[in-house]
Amino acid sequence: MNKSKIKILLVDDEPDILELLSYNLSNEGYQILTAENGKEALKVADQNQPNLIILDVMMPVMDGIETCERLRMDDRFQNTMIMFLSARGEDYSHLAALEAGADDYVTKPIKPRILSSKVKAMLRRFTKENVGSNIVIGDLTINVEEYKIINKGVEVTLPRKEFELLYLLASKPGKVFRRLKIMESVWGSDVVVGDRTIDVHIRKLREKIGEDFFKTVKGVGYKFVNNI
Repeated sequence: MNKSKIKILLVDDEPDILELLSYNLSNEGYQILTAENGKEALKVADQNQPNLIILDVMMPVMDGIETCERLRMDDRFQNTMIMFLSARGEDYSHLAALEAGADDYVTKPIKPRILSSKVKAMLRRFTKENVGSNIVIGDLTINVEEYKIINKGVEVTLPRKEFELLYLLASKPGKVFRRLKIMESVWGSDVVVGDRTIDVHIRKLREKIGEDFFKTVKGVGYKFVNNI
């Protein structure tokens, strides 16, 4: 996708940060949209359908976590890339962001070049063509083209990362996927994520698809169990 067609929504209550991020990313050729709180961000997103949203955590009116949750509840933003950029480095803030549906969490301060690199990495994965085929296992159908799951006749919509993780595991039932392989396949080598990120996504898949499909191999990783 041409950079000039990519819309990035920056959400932060500090004007200086918005100005700095806008300056650096617009120089890269992206279309930049801004908002100073979560409520304003939802309105801007609704009107402009950005490809990537970069959120602060602590903001007035509506914080970043609630904003992310509301975005993910809207089918139009299920697969929109969302990155948190926050001064809060605590584990619970990171986990709360992942629970809300974020794709990445980066702590401030961050050098413009590093942020630019992370943005490029996320957008590369966003625009990459998925050459896989649909997977049908018993009552479970994974529709690649539509990013849609049918489980026992019921449609289940998953955020992009949960979908990609499910597709990876279900592509080879019974195979144990090591954590490093999962990280590289789903998040890419340019995005740094921890073990907890994978654990959070597996827990959400268990809640939405079913406990019995996913087995933890202690100290190694996870596998998809086909009991059909």
